[in-house]
Amino acid sequence: MTEEHPLLSVEDLVVEYPTAHGPFRAVDQVGFQLRRGGSLAVVGESGCGKSTLARALVRLLKPLSGRIVLDGTDIAALPERRLRPLRRRVQMVFQDPYGSLDPHLTAQQIVAEPLRLAGVSDRTERARRAAELIDQVGLPSSALHRHPADFSGGQRQRIGIARALASRPDLLVCDEATSALDVSVQAQVLSLLRDLQAETGIAYLVIAHHLGVVREISTEVVVMRAGRTVETGRTADVLAAPADPYTRALRRAALDPTAMRGLKPRHVLEGSSS
Repeated sequence: MTEEHPLLSVEDLVVEYPTAHGPFRAVDQVGFQLRRGGSLAVVGESGCGKSTLARALVRLLKPLSGRIVLDGTDIAALPERRLRPLRRRVQMVFQDPYGSLDPHLTAQQIVAEPLRLAGVSDRTERARRAAELIDQVGLPSSALHRHPADFSGGQRQRIGIARALASRPDLLVCDEATSALDVSVQAQVLSLLRDLQAETGIAYLVIAHHLGVVREISTEVVVMRAGRTVETGRTADVLAAPADPYTRALRRAALDPTAMRGLKPRHVLEGSSS
């Protein structure tokens, strides 16, 4: 019996930005695999390239080189015409629950929009399915006709998750999806993501700056620093015995309760050599 190929395979990925001083390499030869229904976290301090990596994986950015193989198809260099049918399979939940939702639409309209783009032409059917998704993420029916300004940060993030789930993706990329939330709301959103994965079998790629979040949501972890991978492995193993000094510094920050208030542990990482 042959082994099933991974849902996502990233190979030698390079992403650069143009600057006044020449190209800046934000992601440098990064590679990893994610199995179907699995959960992998990419962790590192602000500016290490992890969010750039996330945007490349959903092709909001085009890589300079390398491969992004989604279920056997390399999407790294696909033109938009050929990429469009694959976009529904990979969706993203953004960091800012306040800026990522259209303030002029109701929650039901926000969640229904991807259904319209996917070709669900019947407005009643779109509304019905949007209502189901809003219920699935734990919001009451009274939320359907309210606007983003009427919700808390955690509730807005739930709407963002419902919107991402509308196209029934195989992979959900969560770019710091809980970092703007306080600790108790972080825990609620992480619990929701775990429950949704158990229910749907969706795979997660989670971008985070704190190993405390990584511990709660992932089984595999990639640690990035300055655009490169410094450590990979099973989350439990990396947390129990980190091999790289940088990962050890992140672990110390995760053990510090004050670092769980949405602050990036840059001060802990600077000059670390232990």
